Formats: sequence, C-alpha cells, structure tokens
Amino acid sequence: MTSPVLREAVLGDREFGLISELVYEHCGINLRDGKKELVRARLAKRLRAGRYPTFGDYVQHVLEDTTGRELSLLVDSLSTNLTKFFREGQHFAFLRSCLLPGLLETRQRRGDLRIRAWSAGCSSGEEPYSIAITLLEAVQGKGCWDIKVLATDVSLSMLERARRGVYDMGRVEPIPLAFRHKYLVRAGGDGADAYQVGDSLRRVVILQYLNLMKTWPIKTPLDFIFCRNVMIYFDKPTQTRLIQRFHDLLAPGGVLFTGHSESLTGIPHRFRYVQPTIHARS
Repeated sequence: MTSPVLREAVLGDREFGLISELVYEHCGINLRDGKKELVRARLAKRLRAGRYPTFGDYVQHVLEDTTGRELSLLVDSLSTNLTKFFREGQHFAFLRSCLLPGLLETRQRRGDLRIRAWSAGCSSGEEPYSIAITLLEAVQGKGCWDIKVLATDVSLSMLERARRGVYDMGRVEPIPLAFRHKYLVRAGGDGADAYQVGDSLRRVVILQYLNLMKTWPIKTPLDFIFCRNVMIYFDKPTQTRLIQRFHDLLAPGGVLFTGHSESLTGIPHRFRYVQPTIHARS
C-alpha cells in the first residue's frame, strides 16, 4: 500500500516559493523555476524520513526548527557534491609548474616560509587534501614551511565525511601510487579496500563550516583560492559580490581558480585573466 507521505507529497507553487526563498536567504543558492521537479524529488526523502504528509508540513517544521539543523539538511539535499582527488588536473598543473615555483622563491628570499590557501566549497575533502599534497611536495627539501589550507563548506554532512577522511579504492585511484603510499594509510588494517588521510595532511588542512553569504573569519591574505563549481548555484549579483570579496582577500599576485563551467564574463571584477578558469590579483 502506498504510504500517505508518498501519496500527498505534491510540491505546490507556494511551497516551492517558500523553499526557494529560504535557501536563497540562507546560502545564496538560486532555485530557478526550472528546478521545481528537482526540489520535489530531492526533498521527498526528507519528507519520508520525518513522516511529513505534505511539503507544507515540512516547510513549517524547517521554519520552526530553531537549531537550524533541518535547514542545513534541506540545503544538503539540494546540493550536488561531485568531487574527486585532483579534479580538473590543469589547475594542479598550473599550481605546480607556474604559481608555486616563483612564490616559494620569493618567500624564501624574504624569510617568510608561509603558504595560505582556501578551498571554498570543499565537499567531502578530496580537493583540499589534493591541494595539501601538491603543496607538501612543492616545499620538500626547501626548509620548514608553515602551510595551511582552509577547507570550508555549508554542508555539515560533507564536512563530517571530510573530517573522517576515509575513501574507498575507487575514490583514491586518481592519486599517484607514490603519493598514496606517502600521505594515506590503509583504513581498517591490511587488506582493507579503503584509505584514510594521514597525519601530515591533517596538520595542513583546517576543516570548518562556512556560509559564503555570511562573514568570513579570514584575516591573513591568501596565496590562492579554489572555488570551483560553487558559483553555478548563484545569480549574477551574488556572483559579483563573491568575486569582489575573493579579490580583496587575495595577496597581490594571488590566484583564483574557478570551475570549468564557470566564467567571469559579465561579472564586474578587478582580476587579471591568466587562462580559462584561472585569474590573478594584480
């Protein structure tokens, strides 16, 4: 027999409008009219889990939840957390071959052995751990460097997965074998078909909850920022504000990496074009 939840869970225009407004105000995600069916399908699980007969009942619960947990779960349900180690390899190639050699040389001359980076929208952790591996390899044999990669996300569930840092064999396959042995450990002992990030990466990556629409607790100028496949969820005014804030947070010469499906075309900005999806602060 079909449950009452499944039979009555029709997403009306009013409820869709309320959900869209809630999500936009919370984290800037713009749910256009064409997203109504996606919202209905993805939130159906939340209705079943909480046994809410209608979307109206569910929205009311979200509004009355003073902890904000259900709103966070709602946003999690609507977000696509597609990521992998060393995704969009041209960015890591640029980091290794173009950005870091000159940056490290300049810092060594100044006696300032610090590198600061940000993975904004880090999902389940593969991106910041890939950045950490790249940085640790770059400074190897060049002294004792102070390296920190801030990794943030609005999804509490994704941050928890990133903190566990456990990935099955299929997830770690893009990591070169030598790096896998150097920076990861077998999870669950010999023969286990999973790896866990090692202490050397955990010392570098700082995982924190951060809503990009709110205040950023970042004071030190950053050397580069990865914000990839995040801005696709935002409208142009939100993208413009975000790009301006990234620019102001970067040190001179600092670099912003965006996703392959994202462009700064049509967005007022002060970045210098380097190559597609790579822009530098002058």
